[in-house]
Amino acid sequence: MSWFKRTNKNISTKTEEKKDIPAGLWYKTPSGKIIDTKELSKNLYVSPEDDYHVHIGSKEYFEILFDKNYKELNASIVSIDFLKFKDQKKYSDRLKDAQAKTSLKDAIRIGYGKSFGKNIVIACMDFKFIGGSMGSVVGEKISLAISYAIKYKCPLVIISKSGGARMMESATSLMQMAKTSAMLNDLSEAKLPYISVCTDPTTGGTTASFAMLGDINIAEPNALVAFAGPRVVKDTTGKDLPEGFQKSEFLLEKGFLDFIVHRKELKKKINLYIDLIQNSPLRKYE
Repeated sequence: MSWFKRTNKNISTKTEEKKDIPAGLWYKTPSGKIIDTKELSKNLYVSPEDDYHVHIGSKEYFEILFDKNYKELNASIVSIDFLKFKDQKKYSDRLKDAQAKTSLKDAIRIGYGKSFGKNIVIACMDFKFIGGSMGSVVGEKISLAISYAIKYKCPLVIISKSGGARMMESATSLMQMAKTSAMLNDLSEAKLPYISVCTDPTTGGTTASFAMLGDINIAEPNALVAFAGPRVVKDTTGKDLPEGFQKSEFLLEKGFLDFIVHRKELKKKINLYIDLIQNSPLRKYE
């Protein structure tokens, strides 16, 4: 029975997180293409040779989608370790480390400003903060973003990038699925557009709630969008999975997504969909 004992030798002490922004002078894409990081930034963090969409965070998405200036909403809300959770490390210490490492308060930021001249609320998740996990603060800030959109009668965009529920907050994390879904129903009753943008990766409870409840559900190219990851599904079913399983192109083909939008077209397309939903005159998207 010693086969089943877990020892420290078998446990990784680090969780590798996908980097949001490339460091250094050069960036190498998964296909081996190399690009100057300044050129990559000018190209909205998309490799021009292989069209690879580099993982970026809320700061970069806000710069892409807002016209110029924007106001951050509810920036001071932070998570607390109300369960006194501890695995290999105290949750309270994980929060402090993540805040120090990323300069973020939690895994989501909310911005309010103009996009092609129209007021808009954008909630954007940051994967580099504990894997973009959805805890009580993420659910609360999304709810507050929805309330703000209703109060000021403006559209809402949520950009998802998440590993799923934050296990260190247990059932409280799972409650955010119902909380955000209920708030989005209020937004719908107010007849205000909600555009959901799924980026790589969008998984777990995020996918099972607000990420798939948009009036229009779109994704970036080659983004992983799933509830359980491909490896978990294959281990559970014991079957080989279709090629590209759970990638955005596969999900578009199967009807789970409405559109796939290149990052260069993201601002234009989001505003176009908003105008179409609101039956408003089409603006000049330039």
